[in-house]
Amino acid sequence: MTEPGPTVNYTPDSPHLLVVDDDKRLRTLLGDFLREHGFTVSTAVDAADAQEKLALFRVDLIVLDVMMKGETGLQFLARRRAEGDVTPVLMLTARGDSDDRIKGLEAGADDYLPKPFEPRELLLRINAILRRQPKPAALTEVRLGRWRFDPERDELVDGTETVRLSSVEAGLLRALASQPGVIVSREALVAGQPLASNERTIDVQVTRLRRKIEVDPKNPRYLITMRGEGYVLRPDP
Repeated sequence: MTEPGPTVNYTPDSPHLLVVDDDKRLRTLLGDFLREHGFTVSTAVDAADAQEKLALFRVDLIVLDVMMKGETGLQFLARRRAEGDVTPVLMLTARGDSDDRIKGLEAGADDYLPKPFEPRELLLRINAILRRQPKPAALTEVRLGRWRFDPERDELVDGTETVRLSSVEAGLLRALASQPGVIVSREALVAGQPLASNERTIDVQVTRLRRKIEVDPKNPRYLITMRGEGYVLRPDP
């Protein structure tokens, strides 16, 4: 069972959270509460659903229930850590004794909050975890053949010639350039847009962007379609 992809209240610097809980009511309440406080929020009904979501897009923190049907939160977290994933995790559980907290921390949780809890405490703990994370390096100039993409000005520059990008085009290029050589799903690109978008509109915007950066847009060198997966940007070194 899966839920739709990211439900987004987007701002450019909004941390992306994934809430994983098999309690639909709590999942919905947490999602609404966290969006009201400026987060981009996706939800998953269980560990398998969470695994699918995490294969599609990057998140900044996972709010993870311990007691779920199928793979438990502890099992899911231990497996992700064994695979090398370092995404911060705040675990939620109905069990609050010290042994369970220790098991969660040993599995790789960054913090542990027993149910029931005050939403404001959850918010404080999430922000505390995020503050401890290293800040990503700022995106600098990206070279695409004759063009240099200036992420501060949303422009393509070549000597004395300048092409201004739309906010959506620039947002797509920043999202792809921040992970050069990495396939970014259409779903993740939709989540990163400040305007209402869907996968079809993303495809249209990519086509427009190609006309500006590619010598031959029908045979792109830099902005490549990975059929069934998404897009990848391969800038010049």
